[in-house]
Amino acid sequence: MTDKTPIVVMKGITIEFPGVKALDGVDLTLYPGEVHALMGENGAGKSTMIKALTGVYKIDAGSITVEGKPQSFNGTLDAQNAGIATVYQEVNLCTNLSVGENVMLGHEKRGPFGIDWKKTHEAAKTYLAQMGLESIDPHTPLSSISIAMQQLVAIARAMVINAKVLILDEPTSSLDANEVQDLFKIMRKVRDSGVAILFVSHFLDQIYEITDRLTILRNGKFIKEVMTKDTPRDELIGMMIGKSAAELSQIGAKKSRREIEPGEKPLLEVKGLGKKGTINPVDLDIYKGEVVGFAGLLGSGRTELGRLLYGADKPDSGTYEFNGKKVNISDPYTALKNKIAYSTENRHDEGIIGDLTVRQNMLIALQATRGMFNPIPKKEADAIVDKYMEELNVRPRDPDRPIKNLSGGNQQKVLIGRWLATHPELLILDEPTRGIDIGAKAEIQQVVLDLASKGMGVVFISSELEEVVRLSDDIEVLKDRHKIAEIENGDTVSQATIVETIANTNVNGKEA
Repeated sequence: MTDKTPIVVMKGITIEFPGVKALDGVDLTLYPGEVHALMGENGAGKSTMIKALTGVYKIDAGSITVEGKPQSFNGTLDAQNAGIATVYQEVNLCTNLSVGENVMLGHEKRGPFGIDWKKTHEAAKTYLAQMGLESIDPHTPLSSISIAMQQLVAIARAMVINAKVLILDEPTSSLDANEVQDLFKIMRKVRDSGVAILFVSHFLDQIYEITDRLTILRNGKFIKEVMTKDTPRDELIGMMIGKSAAELSQIGAKKSRREIEPGEKPLLEVKGLGKKGTINPVDLDIYKGEVVGFAGLLGSGRTELGRLLYGADKPDSGTYEFNGKKVNISDPYTALKNKIAYSTENRHDEGIIGDLTVRQNMLIALQATRGMFNPIPKKEADAIVDKYMEELNVRPRDPDRPIKNLSGGNQQKVLIGRWLATHPELLILDEPTRGIDIGAKAEIQQVVLDLASKGMGVVFISSELEEVVRLSDDIEVLKDRHKIAEIENGDTVSQATIVETIANTNVNGKEA
């Protein structure tokens, strides 16, 4: 596919753990001056492949060559000495040191009396300048700069070892749009210097913007290597999750709008609901079988409104009617008693309880509604867990496995199962597809449509405007903690419609 001589050739890589073959004969070839994406669902083998290349895991079969030389890595230092550098999602730097000290860590300039800090910081400044980061003073404490800037510092540090391969593992997961573009600018500089970049991301738009080549894995096996520009998105997703384009198009189809019947009463009706300093007063109606999307930029008030509806935060203004009756939803327990459930955006800190099993995590909300002295009978508990593990396609199908050992997508499915077990009439989902692989994302989107088709009201909160448009009947647009518009979804509504609304409407609902 290219006349270039590869920098890295990994052939037939196999890694086995007790009871599972994590990689089964996987191939990966990295070329100089290219950005190469490693694609696959959670559990496909991407992380294991990276750990094989960086010396974290020893391979059980296969071969690795770097610049034509066979390699047998016994640890990460061997990989670094071969010119392979890695920047992980959680930046591995020393926040108590300066930027320059981090860039040059382990490669400090030395004089007759030890480390020459002046020359060390000068060298760091040179490496930073090579990547267009002249504005960063190497004497600046690392702790005082943003996560985005810390990632760029980590890339500069990788260049100090004269890296031939730079591995970027989910580097954009915590960055905003402008920070992503800053990162891409640096990546292009590094790529154009002849370095091979291995890039891992869940964001398809970013994959198509920055990468040249893709290697697709599924269930620990090599599926295909393709050029990015020659590969349609539906074909890529199909290879990743093992579904045809026709099957995917059914999942990806835009939802037909649920029409409200004349005289129909809303399931939920709030007027002037707000909390000072959190979200300004909002009017909102949600009907049975309707998906209402909350759209807006980070900090717009999407999550804050969802938390008020559930009672996670207590409103200080407004009225709340549910099923035609005035209610006071002042705490989550009251919300659950009224058949209102909320799945948090913060899956790790407020959602899963990592050391508990899948079964325990799925049943905990239902048990809370019944009280600690009224345990769920084992037969009923087994039936509930089996039902939602089956319906939500939770894998592996082992309810007694600690939930912390599941992929992010499967953890999210268990959380949705937790709330479905309480039989809610209104389900509030806050960022249910964030940070999960494309296959799990498609399955959760289909779950939302299925729940609505059965008459459940659903609030769908997401920073991904494309999925808000595709799944929602109505879209509530928020900006600066105000509701600025309500859009009736239809054929003419797109992501651009929402972006234009945010850009051109002020917080009083008038054109900016």
